[in-house]
Amino acid sequence: MRALLLTLGSWLPALALAATPVVTKAAPAAPTPVAAAACPTILQHTFPRLQDEKPQALCQYAGKVLLVVNTASYCGFTPQYKGLEALHARYKDRGLVVLGFPSGDFAQEKSSNQEIADFCENTYGVKFPMFAKSAVRGSDANPFFRQLAKETGRAPLWNFHKYLVGRDGKVIANYGSMTKPEDRALVAAIEKELAGGLQVKN
Repeated sequence: MRALLLTLGSWLPALALAATPVVTKAAPAAPTPVAAAACPTILQHTFPRLQDEKPQALCQYAGKVLLVVNTASYCGFTPQYKGLEALHARYKDRGLVVLGFPSGDFAQEKSSNQEIADFCENTYGVKFPMFAKSAVRGSDANPFFRQLAKETGRAPLWNFHKYLVGRDGKVIANYGSMTKPEDRALVAAIEKELAGGLQVKN
């Protein structure tokens, strides 16, 4: 009997260990991918690209700081193309995109998109995104410019009107044709928005 008890005594620790549930540590959950920035309502439009008329969704610019400009080839302000391209080149790596919208609303634009594209590239070396010719004011204005006018209370009065749009899709300010791309106030507003500064209502 004593021998049996001794034998059982030697098995008990092993039996107890075998009966203990084994807890397996769960592998850490895979990190959830960061969702892409939601596209603001003001950018939920698609326009043909100037060079080849392929549809381009403005949502691709969500999260960027935008300078939206209505342009023309035969205007006294047409040389502003040079300054706009310089702005785009200087700040594009920090998140600025200049968007050009040729328009014949003031009877100073070429007749075809191809002519406009050739003029912009050959004369001013324009590389910032440009879209097919469209109306930018009045009842025929394209929907993007209608929204910009609604947000600011001001439609373009002439060619090279400028709207500054923040990363969140809110319009920060708008500037008339006389404001050059290198204007100090405009550049300061762009830099402030690129740096994440407070939005300034115009």
